[in-house]
Amino acid sequence: MVTSIAAGARAKGLPLTEAKRRARRTKLVLTDSDGVLTDNGVYYGEQGEVLKRFSIRDGMGVERLRDAGIATGIITGEKSPSVRARAEKLRIELLYLGVKDKGAALELALRDAGVGIEQAAFIGDDVNDRVALDAVGKAGLTAAPLDAMPDVVRRVHYRCRAPGGYGAFRDFAEWILNLRGYRGADA
Repeated sequence: MVTSIAAGARAKGLPLTEAKRRARRTKLVLTDSDGVLTDNGVYYGEQGEVLKRFSIRDGMGVERLRDAGIATGIITGEKSPSVRARAEKLRIELLYLGVKDKGAALELALRDAGVGIEQAAFIGDDVNDRVALDAVGKAGLTAAPLDAMPDVVRRVHYRCRAPGGYGAFRDFAEWILNLRGYRGADA
């Protein structure tokens, strides 16, 4: 169960003390959409995109991060009305749609949030996320869903126990919160 992730869960390439230090300074968690917040599937009709599937657990991850004082944002290559609607529902103000250069969008998100890269975390699943993952990974925390592309998995600090669209974002959020020692108001 994603809510019982031990604070001692290892961060690949990072000693536990360093992972905890990075988690304590995290103020912004950025995510890709398709393959992280969704199961990578999309349904099309005659008018184009009809719907995407999102996990309610991931929404709770956004809420728990917010309660801990950590903002969230979405950086995606898609120009999806479904992603916009989901961001509005979750009150995610940092939304970057139709992004071709995730490195540039990362810089914009950091500026818009007023944080440094060492205060950021990023979760992505595919080759177009590598630039952002590599940049954040130098000083912040990175993750990939269980079913991410192998090249992406090799780059990140944490591989989620859940696939994209089935709680991967929540898993990453809980990992960060547990490293910080945060239990929340309801704990």
